[in-house]
Amino acid sequence: MLRIKINLLTAFCCIFIIIFSQSAYAQQLNDPVIEKKVNELLSKMSLEDKIGQTALRGTSSRSKGLSDELKDAVRRGQVGALLNVMNTEHVKELQDIAVNESPNKIPLIFARDIIHGFKTIFPIPLGQAATWDSVLVAEGSRIAAKEATAKGIRWTFAPMVDIARDPRWGRIAESPGEDPYLASVLSRAYIRGFQGNDLASPTSMLACAKHFAAYGAAEGGRDYNTAIVSDDLLYNIYLKPFKAALDADVGTFMSSFNDLNGIPATGNKFLLQEVLRNQWGFKGFVVSDWNSVTEMIPHGYARDEKEAALKAASAGLDMEMTSQAYENHLAALISSGEISMQQLDELVRNILRIKFRMGLFENPGFTEKDLNYHPDHLEAAKKAAIESIVLLKNQTNILPLNFNKKKVVVIGPLADAPHEQLGTWTFDGEKEHTQTVWAKLKSTYDKDHIKYTPGLKYSRDKSKDGFTSAIEAAKDSDAILFVGGEEAILSGEAHSRANLNLPGIQEELIHELAKTGKPIILVVMAGRPITVGNIINDIDALVMAWHPGTMGGPALVDVLSGITSPSGRLPVTWPKTAGQAPIYYNHTNTGRPASKDNFVHMDDIPVGAWQSSLGNNSHYLDAGYAPMYPFGYGLTYSKFQYTNLSMDADTYSTDDELKVTFTLTNTGKTEATEIVQYYVQDKFGSTVRPIRELVGFERVHLKAGESRNISFELPISKLAFYNAESKWVVEPGEFNLWVAPNAAEGLEASFVVK
Repeated sequence: MLRIKINLLTAFCCIFIIIFSQSAYAQQLNDPVIEKKVNELLSKMSLEDKIGQTALRGTSSRSKGLSDELKDAVRRGQVGALLNVMNTEHVKELQDIAVNESPNKIPLIFARDIIHGFKTIFPIPLGQAATWDSVLVAEGSRIAAKEATAKGIRWTFAPMVDIARDPRWGRIAESPGEDPYLASVLSRAYIRGFQGNDLASPTSMLACAKHFAAYGAAEGGRDYNTAIVSDDLLYNIYLKPFKAALDADVGTFMSSFNDLNGIPATGNKFLLQEVLRNQWGFKGFVVSDWNSVTEMIPHGYARDEKEAALKAASAGLDMEMTSQAYENHLAALISSGEISMQQLDELVRNILRIKFRMGLFENPGFTEKDLNYHPDHLEAAKKAAIESIVLLKNQTNILPLNFNKKKVVVIGPLADAPHEQLGTWTFDGEKEHTQTVWAKLKSTYDKDHIKYTPGLKYSRDKSKDGFTSAIEAAKDSDAILFVGGEEAILSGEAHSRANLNLPGIQEELIHELAKTGKPIILVVMAGRPITVGNIINDIDALVMAWHPGTMGGPALVDVLSGITSPSGRLPVTWPKTAGQAPIYYNHTNTGRPASKDNFVHMDDIPVGAWQSSLGNNSHYLDAGYAPMYPFGYGLTYSKFQYTNLSMDADTYSTDDELKVTFTLTNTGKTEATEIVQYYVQDKFGSTVRPIRELVGFERVHLKAGESRNISFELPISKLAFYNAESKWVVEPGEFNLWVAPNAAEGLEASFVVK
């Protein structure tokens, strides 16, 4: 009972932070006292001091030492922030030098990539997006902030809010998914969790919205690649989660590696000046990504380091990460008049403003209170992992499994792989603290009912040495639990894949296991959707666990055994084949949209067929037009029925609020959570509009047989879109609305906006 009360209190606190902290931090944005302090300090600084504040220095995430060269640079005021300094004694020493020996006694900001946990690792961000639970996401980032700030880390390069429509892209693992509404909700939640309700609190960690912008639109899903994005697509899709981050008062932005329409983001005046400063009024600072200033040279946008510095500073990039173009050339650029002192002052002013708001001048130290792996943190990580799990197939209701009565053999390279389970970008995660599926099963159930033989040593393994023992064990079982997927290193930055099938010979092993006739439950741990068309008929159940983090094992066992019903829903569309990518639900129609009535599979085409006999519609002859599973899809151990849809009017003005009501019933025999999703279609517009757009969602938990009347209110003003005339408008006309369990189903109604 005590743990339940603690968890309820934590959830309430997260809600309080999300709702009420925005106004407190917003007041700091225009605090005249802070502005006076910034200007007074700036007036005392030399040119070299100012340039020093624009430098983010650091080492590789594996670096252990602290060089005299770095200490001297801090002493001379040539460093504004540091990353990857993880020894707390080093943090203290460097901060002591900065506040006592540097020319203006300006404290440093210590940074680290704290992406989905510090020591207590939560599911990868794509997995957290599958929870559709903003309170839980805020709680996870609050826990990460508490653990990391106790080690002196006050700045994280998260959240990544890039829209990801291509599962080949490795960094989809860090993404909130493909939908701008869901991504915006989660963007705000992450930031409120990281920054808390007072940025000056010792446990608040400065957040960084990245990567600005359209990084997820990289061609071919290849990391760092070019992005060609029209203005309406940019504003209506890719910029929305960043605007939500700004509205949540995020302190920093990070420019992206890619070029956008031919201009690298790090030197892109349109992004950094016109959008971020002029249109949105951003008051924090912008940091480059690792070496992205000097990477404008291989981009072909700058001929040398000096020109790279010129273009980045002219665009309004405030701080340079690791490369030294500013340090080496800003003074000369100011001397020549190519950069004005006023421009440099503005860059430095943005940085100092955040340092004052973080309270670093008053309290440059940290608490050193060790909160790593606190029981409440582990419980929250388990809850996040449970809610992230998506049940995609459950043929003959093989799940849940009764491990006390059935003989189950556990097979697969990720069933007991503590490091891989943590997922990408977990520099500080420790596999010794990871609880795996097999570890949880063997500690919970009688050894006469469960057996483990991996079959493969790791996900890319191509050796069949373990096949025989796995197959023999399968023959002696009632069910096969295969835990496969991809190792953590196969997703994340620079880890794009052209083939999305299970790596190695996992598919071959599954084919052999299927010959035993025993039911197969496939659990996938991966940083992206995995194409399963080659094995879907061999398996009886498909469970997507993403990379679930520290507590993934206990979470999975709770779901597989039926202690809790799965409630996760896909935050991205799941393709049948990589050839369908990019793939996303909120696409526009063509003049010849595909449907089940006009689709012709290539195997059904007669030999010698006349060319015009295929219907000439928008689809693939082999893969069709539909994905394997749509956005928002996920099963539970129960069934839900939507009925009695009604709207409070047929016609609305732009100042009105639409209200829809319906009845949701749990028609099954198990209590479960349904994630109700609300979609709208603007049927006819001045530019073509998506076939559906998510405009709201809610988690609804019902007991078996329980019904609940639910209402949803939507201001008509929220239907505005960025049109071809560069204006946000709600156009009059006809609209469709769905109350749905996913993006491909639901009850439908229509209304008119006049």
